[in-house]
Amino acid sequence: MRLAGPLRIVALIVTVGLTWIVVSILLGGPGSGFPRIQQLFSSPENSATAEPGARKYKCGLPQPCPEEHLAFRMVSGAANVIGPKICLEDKMLMSSVKDNVGRGLNIALVNDVNDLLKFIRPLHEGTLVFVASYDDPATKMNEETRKLFSDLGSKNVKDLAFRDSWVFVGAKGVQNKSPFEQHVKNSKHTNKYEGWPEALEMEGCIPRRTTAS
Repeated sequence: MRLAGPLRIVALIVTVGLTWIVVSILLGGPGSGFPRIQQLFSSPENSATAEPGARKYKCGLPQPCPEEHLAFRMVSGAANVIGPKICLEDKMLMSSVKDNVGRGLNIALVNDVNDLLKFIRPLHEGTLVFVASYDDPATKMNEETRKLFSDLGSKNVKDLAFRDSWVFVGAKGVQNKSPFEQHVKNSKHTNKYEGWPEALEMEGCIPRRTTAS
């Protein structure tokens, strides 16, 4: 019983010592304020060590386009569920959100200006044509339609078939085939979705000189 008093004193000293150590850790030491406590209540977004997000330019491009070039980004439809998107100079021309896309070929003309042939035939020289497929781009195509797209610079339109994915940027009056084109065949061996290939995404910078003056 005579040891009860000293043991209580030792326990009290140990408790005070541990408390002091914990408080010192949380406060970060003399003169440092409350950095540890602040870190405990800070979100990762507010942390000084948080990585800043990568800067995005027009239409989400990772770098800016040179002068006299137009920034664009386009995505074909995914199966028959998610519609395509066409963005030019940071302006969304077509998307499901804008409710101006549909199954087949989605076409945006840039130069101010639906029967497909009547839509394409009267284009002015230099008009840019953006095309993104959705569901099935080829079923309603005939040879004249394919030739019109070929004249706009497409090299893959002649092979376009049922439920293929296709994105393309061409122009009226071009002399060579467009470098802005992607095409994926509908194949049960390689399809990403049941009955459809993967969606295609393409972005880049188009020289302004291809547009009409």
